[in-house]
Amino acid sequence: MKQTVQNNKFVELTYEVIDEQTGGVLTAVDFPLGYVHGTNEVLAPRVMAELEGKSVGDIIEVPIDCNKLYGPRDESLVITDYIENVPAEYRQVGTAILMENDRGQTKSFLVTRVDENTLTIDGNNPLCGREVIFKLEILTVRDATGEEIEAGGKVDKGPEIGGATVPI
Repeated sequence: MKQTVQNNKFVELTYEVIDEQTGGVLTAVDFPLGYVHGTNEVLAPRVMAELEGKSVGDIIEVPIDCNKLYGPRDESLVITDYIENVPAEYRQVGTAILMENDRGQTKSFLVTRVDENTLTIDGNNPLCGREVIFKLEILTVRDATGEEIEAGGKVDKGPEIGGATVPI
């Protein structure tokens, strides 16, 4: 009997995030994502709900309006500065920078543009302002162990070092 995705099942899947307007793949996972369904929200709630009742081999597509998920794009979170004001280790497109304001609140920014004089960072989620399709393929559905339910995902034993098992 085929097992279906439901609470306390261990699920492995792969997914792609596709820009609905261009058809381009924005993100694709190279290694399967494993989790225990119903114990944590590893994907957007709407995606998790669409997975309910599906089984191995099923491929689903879930359209998502990222403005509803992440809010609208905020251009005040896009900042350009002279490159000499930015430490050298941050001068590469795609670098994540965790910044803190005067109240101690932190926010992650991505370096989105670098030229010989300036560097631009963007604090918006990269999916802001887009409508995307989450395309998921279910690879595994099985009963989760008690240990996996407690951890919310697969539990691998680490190597034995000096007679003690070291968790990974």
